[in-house]
Amino acid sequence: MTVRILVVDDEPDVEMLFRQQFRRELREGRFVLDFASSGEEALATLRTTDKGTIILLVSDINMPGMSGLDLLPRIKAERPDLPVVMITAYGDANTRKVAMERGADGLLTKPVDFAALRGEVQARLAA
Repeated sequence: MTVRILVVDDEPDVEMLFRQQFRRELREGRFVLDFASSGEEALATLRTTDKGTIILLVSDINMPGMSGLDLLPRIKAERPDLPVVMITAYGDANTRKVAMERGADGLLTKPVDFAALRGEVQARLAA
């Protein structure tokens, strides 16, 4: 079974950045990166992908339409077992508190610390 990581961000260059940062793991076939440019697209992807294949969801908080904080409880309602890491440009205490109250498993600030994110991915792959 191919395992997947779903990245949700409205910025078009995020896909290239993530693919570059995880190029070794992708080349080795350790996982596949899927991308959604909105909360609605992320929910559609979750609904149409086999339940066990997505092992981690990484979402930006600040997006037009449905924010990452609005998306979070909807993801947890449908897939309470799916770990979610939120990414924000504003790592203030209130944002962290709201994200955790809504079910986030982690919060990273921009620019993304890919070493920390890689640790999150490794933990999910080992589980």
